[in-house]
Amino acid sequence: MGHWLHRNIIEPGKLPLLLALASFVLTFVITRVIVRLIRAGKGPFGNVKAGGLHIHHVVPGVVLTVIGGFGAVASSRHGGFGAALFAVVFGMGAGLVLDEFALILHLDDVYWSEEGRKSVEVVLVTAALVGLVLGGFLPFGVNDMTQEELQDRGGVILSVAVNFLFALLALSKGKARMAIFGVIVPFVALIGAVRLARPVSPWARRFYRGRPRARARSVLRAYHHDRRWLGPRRKLQDWIGGKPDPVRPLPGRR
Repeated sequence: MGHWLHRNIIEPGKLPLLLALASFVLTFVITRVIVRLIRAGKGPFGNVKAGGLHIHHVVPGVVLTVIGGFGAVASSRHGGFGAALFAVVFGMGAGLVLDEFALILHLDDVYWSEEGRKSVEVVLVTAALVGLVLGGFLPFGVNDMTQEELQDRGGVILSVAVNFLFALLALSKGKARMAIFGVIVPFVALIGAVRLARPVSPWARRFYRGRPRARARSVLRAYHHDRRWLGPRRKLQDWIGGKPDPVRPLPGRR
């Protein structure tokens, strides 16, 4: 059964990536369950401390990522069990590290704050991107090219450059998610590149400064978009990662 699965469903060379993705998602889920139990004061789990210092799980995550990454490079020629094992180790480490992505970004323990939502979003985006690669998508639309087109280096370079430009334009318009996914699925980046920029994006600051109508349309569209999708996105993040702590008012303010 395993041989049939590897031969007919998993493309050659993608088994380590599949194992890395599976261990990445599983590690993230298990970690979130444990930290939510610790937060609720349930179960036998507790924070890891050494000499009064709280050891965040990003620390063992970095260690596992380094071991898995270098091990995968060392075993890339031979493949087999070693490559699979290091892929699992790398996935576990990446899951622990990205679960505290917000802590790394802010250099502060923002795990249960509004800023901590970034960790959940980064994990979801990472899992989705790896899933697309496993599904046969390659960066900048190279997967859509025929063997004859791939033989033409100039054509390949031009295709990569155009798709990279679309992703860059989408990013400059404040559409980071579309730019990221557009690297794998160029059509997504094309949509982000041609649509109206968000009001606080570099594109809007540069090209909408003297165009009040375009700036007003940008603000209105961003408002309606956020009003429609912000609530569902927050509910999904809360369901996956736990609801952040309520914001406490500053002393002297009501």
